Amino acid sequence: MACSTEFIDFVCDKLSPLGEVRSRKMMGDYVIYLNEKCVITACDNIAYVKKLPCITDLMTDAETGYPYSGAKEAYILDFADTRKVEKVITTLWEHLPFPKSKK
Repeated sequence: MACSTEFIDFVCDKLSPLGEVRSRKMMGDYVIYLNEKCVITACDNIAYVKKLPCITDLMTDAETGYPYSGAKEAYILDFADTRKVEKVITTLWEHLPFPKSKK
């Protein structure tokens, strides 16, 4: 099952206070960018974030899963706690690289 546009709009709306948000459709699912860094992979109406050491303490109670076949295990981001979501995404953004230029 692919993501619904309603779910993607919801996620983007929740992230909008943090900066410029955009989504990109990829094979039925989406990646969501904040200020040009990919912070969320959205598959089957579930938001996944990379399991990086910088957010381990913030995500101790989070469920995990695999966004798609062959993907690495990722944390599932629960949008019930807006402050936590903002902290997780802000922390990730600080540690993630900008995408490499395709030249």
